[in-house]
This record gives sequence, C-alpha cells and structure tokens, in this order.
Amino acid sequence: WDSQLPTFTFSDMFIQISTRLASQYLYGFGETEHTMFRRDMNWHTWGMFTRDQPPGYKLNSYGFQPFYMSLEEDGNAHGVLLLNSNAMDVTFQPTPALTYRTTGGILDFYMVLGPTPELVVQEYTELVGRPVMPPYWALGFQLCRYGYENDTEIAELVEDMKAARIPYDIQYADIDYMERQLDFTLNTRFSGLPALINKIRKEGMRFILILDPAISGNETDYPPFTRGLEKDVFIKWPNTDDIIYAKLYRAYVAFPDFFRNSTTEWWMREISEVYTNPYNASRSLKFDGLWIDMNEPSSFVNGAVGGCRNQQLNFPPYVPQLGYRSEGLIFKTLCMEGQQYLPDGSPVSHYDVHNLYGWAQTKPTLDALRNVTKERGIVVSRSTYPSSGKWAGHWLGDNTAAWNQLEKSIIGMMEFSLFGISYTGADICGFFGDSEYELCARWMELGAFYPYSRNHNGKGAKRQDPVAWNSTFEDISRNVLNIRYTLLPYLYTLMYEANAHGSTVVRPLLHEFVEDKTTWEIYRQFLWGPALLISPVLEQGAVEVNAYLPNARWYDYHTDEYIGFRGQFRNLTSPLDHINLHVRGGYILTQQRPANTTFYSRKNPLALTVALNDSQLAEGQLYWDDG
Repeated sequence: WDSQLPTFTFSDMFIQISTRLASQYLYGFGETEHTMFRRDMNWHTWGMFTRDQPPGYKLNSYGFQPFYMSLEEDGNAHGVLLLNSNAMDVTFQPTPALTYRTTGGILDFYMVLGPTPELVVQEYTELVGRPVMPPYWALGFQLCRYGYENDTEIAELVEDMKAARIPYDIQYADIDYMERQLDFTLNTRFSGLPALINKIRKEGMRFILILDPAISGNETDYPPFTRGLEKDVFIKWPNTDDIIYAKLYRAYVAFPDFFRNSTTEWWMREISEVYTNPYNASRSLKFDGLWIDMNEPSSFVNGAVGGCRNQQLNFPPYVPQLGYRSEGLIFKTLCMEGQQYLPDGSPVSHYDVHNLYGWAQTKPTLDALRNVTKERGIVVSRSTYPSSGKWAGHWLGDNTAAWNQLEKSIIGMMEFSLFGISYTGADICGFFGDSEYELCARWMELGAFYPYSRNHNGKGAKRQDPVAWNSTFEDISRNVLNIRYTLLPYLYTLMYEANAHGSTVVRPLLHEFVEDKTTWEIYRQFLWGPALLISPVLEQGAVEVNAYLPNARWYDYHTDEYIGFRGQFRNLTSPLDHINLHVRGGYILTQQRPANTTFYSRKNPLALTVALNDSQLAEGQLYWDDG
C-alpha cells in the first residue's frame, strides 16, 4: 500500500483498487475516444460501460474492454485484464499509477507476461480467444448508407460502381429495408431486394443485412414477437412476468435475453426464416453476413417506458465517469433491475451483466449465419467485450465526417488489435454530417487499409460513395482499392495468422521496433503485419506527410526503390491522389492481379514482391484456401 494512492475499498456496490505502474507507457482500455495511442497519465479518468454513444472525447462508447498493455522502460511489455462485467472507470496518475473503480461484481485479474508487445497480444488472445477468420470476400471494399430510398437506388449504385470499374465486393441494406424498422420484415419499397441480392451474388458480389436486438411489442401481427413470448425470451421486471419495454424508433420494444438457450433457438429460427422464407420463397433474402447494431443495448428513452423502479441499481452510490453521470447508468439503455437468466437457469440482474449484452448476442448470430449459409460468413457487432473477437468484427461506430475522426480511426484500430479484434475499421468518410471532397478522398486512401473497409454514412447526409463525386474521385478510389485488392493475399494471410496464433493485423510500429522509443509515441502511421508501412495524410490541405521510417531497409511500394534512410522522420510528398506505402526489407509480399470483386481476382495470377534486407535475405508466408 502506498499512502499517496487511494486505499483499497471493498463494498457491495463499490470496489476501488490502486496500483503503481512500471512506466508512463500504457496502452488500451476501451471503448473511449482519445487523442493518442499511449494513454495520458496526467490525472485523466475514463469510464467503461457499453452505451449507444458516438465517438466523443472522454465519452464511453459501445464496447467494454478493460485490458491494457504496459511498456516498461527497458522495452519489456506485459498485459493486464481487469475482468469485470459492471460499470467501471480508471484514473491514470503521473506517478505513474492507476486507480480502478467498479460498481461491484466479481473481479478476475489476469496477467500476460510478454515480454514483447506482439507476444502480449498473442498470449491475451490465447486467454480470451483468437480473432475470427473472415471469408476472403469480407476483405473486399463495402458500401452502405442509412437512407436508401428503395432497392432501385441500391441497384443503380451497383451498376454505377461496375461502370466506373471500382473494386467492390459487398453491398449492405441498413434498417431502411425493414417494414417500420421491424427486424425480420421487408418494406414494400424494397420488394425487389430479394431479386437484386440474387442477381449481384451471381455476379460475384455479396450482401449483408442489419439486425437490431430490440423487438417491437406494438404490433398486432408480428410473429417474431409472438414466438418470443412463447419461448419466454424477453428481459422482464424482477419477480414478475411483465416485460420491460424500452423504446427504439417509434416502437415500444422488448430486449431478448441472449444468455438463455431458448433465446438462441428463437433467434436462430427468426434469422433462418429471413434467409429461406418458408411462406414465400420469392421474398427470401440470401444474405452472406450480418451486421448487429444497437446492442449495448440501446434505447431512445432512459431505462424504460414509464421509468425504472430500483433507484439504487440505476443510480448506485458510485456512478463511474461516464460522460452523462447525472443520468446514472440508464442513459440511453435498459433499466438495471431487468431480470436475466444464465444458461444454467440462475437469475442475474442486468446491473451485473449489462456490458455483456452485445457479446452474448454475437455467437448465436454467427451460429445462425453459418447454419443457413453453410459458409464461414462474417458478423460485425457494434458492442464488444473481451473475447468478442472470436465471433465478430467491429466497426468504430457512428463517427463524424471530420479530419480529427480520420486521425483517431488509426488509434481505434490499433486498440482493437490489442483487444483481439482484427477485423475492424471506421466508417469511411464519416457517418454524421456531409463529408467534403478532400476529406473523403483522403479517407478512401486510408480506409483502403482498414481490415474492415466500408464507406457508410447517415440519413440526411449527402452521398459519399466513390461514384457520388466526379471522375477524378473515381480514379483516386479505383487506384487505391486496386492496391488493396493486389495485396489481399498478404492481408488474408495476416488474418489467418491472427486466427491461428493471435498475431496483430493492424500493427503499431512499437510492436516491431520496441527497441526504438520513438515508435512508442507513433499513432498516425501503422503497419499491416510486419512488412507494410502505411503513412496517410491526415490534415486538410496537406500535400506531404511527416513520416517516421524505423531502423530497417525500406522500399517505396509504388516504385520499388530503396528510400536510402532509416530511423528518421522525413517529409514525404503526398498529393491528393497518393498515399505513402513502404515495404520492409527482409519480407516477401504475396500479391494478385486485382479485379472488380474477389470472386474474379482470386482467379488471377499471383506474384511475389521480394524485398531484401541488409543481409540480402527475405522470407514470407502465404495462407490459401477456398475463401
């Protein structure tokens, strides 16, 4: 115990622990937005509690990731998981130290000893589960928009992208395709969607649908709700048979309890009926992946329609620093007294398992997807918890079309690499607000190197897909996506390495060059695996980028030329149509001639780029399967 640190406190609804740290270099804890990859240790407090909260400084967002990595002064690294399912926060102190507080529950602390940063992640994912292996097509470029008017608009977009010869594998439908935002339904404005999906799949593309967990209780004839009642799947008030109703969009909604085996069975049936539609096969939607949203869980009223009933659980003695502290724990989510049941039948209050809600939904969703498609598929979840990466990818949420969000997306990706979620990326060009030309062009260049590469924006904002601008923008998009598709065999191999061994895909420079303390502070550049360095422009009006090239032999990806310097920052020319990429000596990159979709690119010839190191040696790997 150190008299300068807060004391250890243990009570029913408040636990506090303080500890000295080995150094100032601490990374992790999420999901919150901040301005550097390394955490600022100068008395900052960060809350962790899953909430429908778009990225914003010091505001806790969708996921709950209580894991951090510490770099000691000698370069050795270790990781610590402070596993708990209750609301919590941490305060970073300059001594250096941290104070951890939670609203109760069970504490399980795990340490992984590295000693390298990359080994920390490998050991951590051995503990919580290796990242899911996506299908090859899921590494293709993707388009989505909240606000498509009808299936004709989507069909025209597909044709325009084909005419522009821009690589593009996956099209989405947001909640617009549903009848009044009701899961498992089809809006009459999208009556042609089943045929459109079948058509584009025959042309080598794929389709992903959105699902929310909330199920409307307002309807007079809504079989998913009726069957849910029969299966007793919904979260209720404690010691009653009364469902807790929240609100989403225009409906009073019930939330399924995904811990229950009966809920898993019900959820899988509802997903299967969308895919097969036994009542009218012409209305079946042959999706290839599922996107699960609003699963923090999210509500448009605090707690419940009519309010909550247990003041102590919803406004506990200690409310962590959650951005909207005066609202207690129920801001935009469900009442904490909701009664849930673990798979063995034991009751548990939502207060103790709130942060697990999205996590509990993820595995049955992937199981349902694989059951109906008979393929690997992909699930993308907004809410996450330790081990979510075993079953799903994650996008960084409802960001804003702003330059600072472009930069912070790199921090977010590197953090989720640390958390064991490899398939990740931000909404390219921003979700909220109108993107502008230069920002969106630079975002297309950076987003081409997100593992999860999707351009997506919100209702009411102007279009921002690659064919919404002009022919120059189309050229920029086509060129950078052709680079991505050329490198997909390398990226797919990295995904395999993550799935098999826990290696990172988006990799901070410090993971490869930990002996170089300059890399400990770098968060505006990143690597794909050990061999490809990405140095994007992140500032408006910039035509060069100040990039750091660590101590290795580096080659310009575009020209194959040896750049002739190392261990230095240099201003690299970067006009609007250019992103700086460098290949590290000592590595071999497997490549393939690109095409408009991965269905066709996979049929093209393969090639090797052999980048020799100072000893004139290089090595590499290729993982290949049927995709």
